[in-house]
Amino acid sequence: MAVDGSPTPSATDETPERRSTKPVVLIGSALFILAVSVWALITPEGAAAAIGTLVGWVAAGFGWYYFLVATLFLVFVIYMAASRYGTVKLGPQHSTPDYSLFGWGSMFFAAGIGIDLIFFSVAGPMAHYLFPPTGEAETVEAARQAVVWTLFHYGITGWAMYALMGMVLAYFAFRKGLPLAVRSALYPLIGKRIHGPIGDAVDLAAVVGAVFGIAVSLGIGVLQLNFGLRFFFGIPETVAVQIGLILIAVLTATVSAVSGIDKGIQRLSQLNVILALLLMAYVTVFANPLFILNSLVMNIGDYIARFGGMTLNTFAYEQPTEWLNDWTLFFWAWWIAWAPFVGMFLARISRGRTIRQFVTATLIVPFAFPLLFLSIFGNAALRLVREGDAEFGEVAANVPEQGFFLLLTQYPGVTFTAGITIVVGLLLFVTSADSGALVLANLSSELPTPLTDASPWLRIFWASVIGLLTLAMLVVGGFEALQSATIIMGLPFSFVMLAIMWGLYKAVQSEWWRVESARTSLPMRLSGRTPAEPDVAQHRWQQRLGRSFEYADEDTARRFMKEVGRPAFREVAAELQAQGAEASVTEGLDDESGVEHLTLVAPMGDEDDFLYQIHPRPADVPPHASPDGGDGRYLRLEVHLPTGSQEYDVVGYDFHQLIADIVDQYERHLEYLRLQRGAAGPGSR
Repeated sequence: MAVDGSPTPSATDETPERRSTKPVVLIGSALFILAVSVWALITPEGAAAAIGTLVGWVAAGFGWYYFLVATLFLVFVIYMAASRYGTVKLGPQHSTPDYSLFGWGSMFFAAGIGIDLIFFSVAGPMAHYLFPPTGEAETVEAARQAVVWTLFHYGITGWAMYALMGMVLAYFAFRKGLPLAVRSALYPLIGKRIHGPIGDAVDLAAVVGAVFGIAVSLGIGVLQLNFGLRFFFGIPETVAVQIGLILIAVLTATVSAVSGIDKGIQRLSQLNVILALLLMAYVTVFANPLFILNSLVMNIGDYIARFGGMTLNTFAYEQPTEWLNDWTLFFWAWWIAWAPFVGMFLARISRGRTIRQFVTATLIVPFAFPLLFLSIFGNAALRLVREGDAEFGEVAANVPEQGFFLLLTQYPGVTFTAGITIVVGLLLFVTSADSGALVLANLSSELPTPLTDASPWLRIFWASVIGLLTLAMLVVGGFEALQSATIIMGLPFSFVMLAIMWGLYKAVQSEWWRVESARTSLPMRLSGRTPAEPDVAQHRWQQRLGRSFEYADEDTARRFMKEVGRPAFREVAAELQAQGAEASVTEGLDDESGVEHLTLVAPMGDEDDFLYQIHPRPADVPPHASPDGGDGRYLRLEVHLPTGSQEYDVVGYDFHQLIADIVDQYERHLEYLRLQRGAAGPGSR
């Protein structure tokens, strides 16, 4: 059931419902972004000044907050995975994953690739080496810090934000039957009011933040590709060329939306992974494999060793304000802005996974690619500079879009490697625009199922809006303007993420207690349905209460097995056989207690057999039940199923009550087999 009491829909169900937009979210976010874009294009100087003032205010007043909230997100998702809530499924309890483990992991791996990796893999380490936040520049220590700071900004802290958003969207959409929208996470906090103005405000903040986050990536792509085209074909770096590149991205998203070539774009994304791996291998060979491998291992060790100190290092005594704005604050805001975008992708491919599986995969698998990419290219660049090529380092640090291509000129076959880089960059550029437009369209739409996509016209609209904002920010101040705008826009959505974190925690906590109370009390409640004798039904509750004060010794346990257990098991086995099923009862002796145990088995052919066992287990008598408060021992006769002990004691059950419990478990087993068979078939989830 959904949280509002309605049946939980299957993500694969066909439905006659039509797609529609969320007017407040769509119109409100679009008007805001269009207003900012037009303002920036008309008065770029005024826009640049205003953005500079705002980012200075945010950095001065909320810099500490960005550090704290990013750490809180990381701690929360790790807690969710490691705690008892880690077993909660992102989907119905009977759901199974839609993808194999390898296929699922491959998509996570691909999620770690973006054109910004090419941009920052050389520029980041160079900037940190020449202008470190602490310590002396151009030293061995500065070189070690350089790659580690870059890894830190691409590390598990950022992926924790994606994990949080992915958990929220998947849990409330697939398990609770609510819309695949950010507002759904607030249901435990505000109930049905998520469908009103508060919900609209939350989704609007998500859309605005995501647009600016995607615009940063497109802006990086424009600058990177423009230089690559100049490097390879002599095409000048001009606004006209940059407008042309933006139009290519918008047109690609348009063609994808109209013609439905999303699967083709997915295959191109997979090709990107192969080409990027080829580039990494090529540079590793020509940059000295032993040096690269030694550096990689050292970087991993430094990242682990220094992570704690870097996570909350606000540089309180001597704050490098410009460095913080350009790097840590920008990256944390950028991750926050991208969280709805990537979180929705991760959620849609993770139905049927547990929270523990999801968090573990999100924090480890996608980071593996940036770790390798940044370490290989960053260390190759650092080696060149430390061997005397100071000019290369200065250019890479100050004109980041040139750094990667200039590094490739240091090795043979630059025409080949630069060509691959342009292809990879172009594919990442257009797929970011296409997938970004799709997610924004979905976030601003009312969709019948979590796996339904928005109308094509809305995808085209959002692709155009993203393109316009990217152009406007480039006109205002290039990449620096995009960085500053992201720091500003990430702030309000960070408050939303805190709220949805609390909403998710309340939801899983409530679900856990509900499941636990049902699991532990169900056998006792069911056993009371059948009276010991028809003429003493009025004393049933007294008998059940009396069981709570029974602590069997060996004689009592043996008597129960002889007078109740064995006859009940045989009666059920006989009835199963009479119904045409196979069944058998076996007995054995427990070595520890000296009391027999009973097992009823009903074979199910090629499927899992039904097994019901009563097994004695010694336990301590509670102090309140021991006359002298001593350490008395008693025997629990616990029910075991194929999954192990069910942790309830049947001592005190009469013949009819024990039969009722066996039949209850048999019916549950038949239902389990039905669900298992259904999950194996197409469309059965």
